[in-house]
Amino acid sequence: MNFNSRLFDRIRIGPSEAEAVEDGDAPRCDHPGCTRAGEFRAPQGRGREGKFFLFCLEHVKAYNATYNYFAGMDDDALAAYAKEAAIGHRPTWKLGVNSKAARMAQRGRVAGGGEQPDVQDAFNIFGARRAQTASQPEPRVGVVARKALEALGLDENADAAAIKAKYKELVKRFHPDANGGDRSREGTLQEILKAYQQLKSTGMV
Repeated sequence: MNFNSRLFDRIRIGPSEAEAVEDGDAPRCDHPGCTRAGEFRAPQGRGREGKFFLFCLEHVKAYNATYNYFAGMDDDALAAYAKEAAIGHRPTWKLGVNSKAARMAQRGRVAGGGEQPDVQDAFNIFGARRAQTASQPEPRVGVVARKALEALGLDENADAAAIKAKYKELVKRFHPDANGGDRSREGTLQEILKAYQQLKSTGMV
């Protein structure tokens, strides 16, 4: 007899009734009359989600072959199920109806400076923010213009006449012709010329 024959690999012997699993700790198959161990879970069906039958391999195959979650549902019920499936069967609310979302929106309005007396602000976070904003008025000029004014030695309150007068004064002071041809301060003069052009481009001159 050849024990290496491929015919031996195809031999399958199922347990007889006498050899059925009788382990006291293992759950029994839920199929009526079966004494084998119920090792495989099978869903109990619609309306009993999360609950399972325990079957042996033979009966779980038979159960799965005929299982239909939608059995007994009419067309309207199927359409409603498909619509709810689009949002994952989760509840939805119109904008502003959800109480949690409404509270979050209310907090957002307070953070933006609105007055909401029913919001608890034990550390005065929102009040301090409003006070800081009020104490720092919006600047009259932008960052570029402010730097250009600083290069001329002026503040942001300077008007066009003051800018022109300061510009003429600085050009005369640092121009090489006014310093016997000395070009050592030509870099400072270039900064002054650039600052004046920037102020002209912003319409301040």
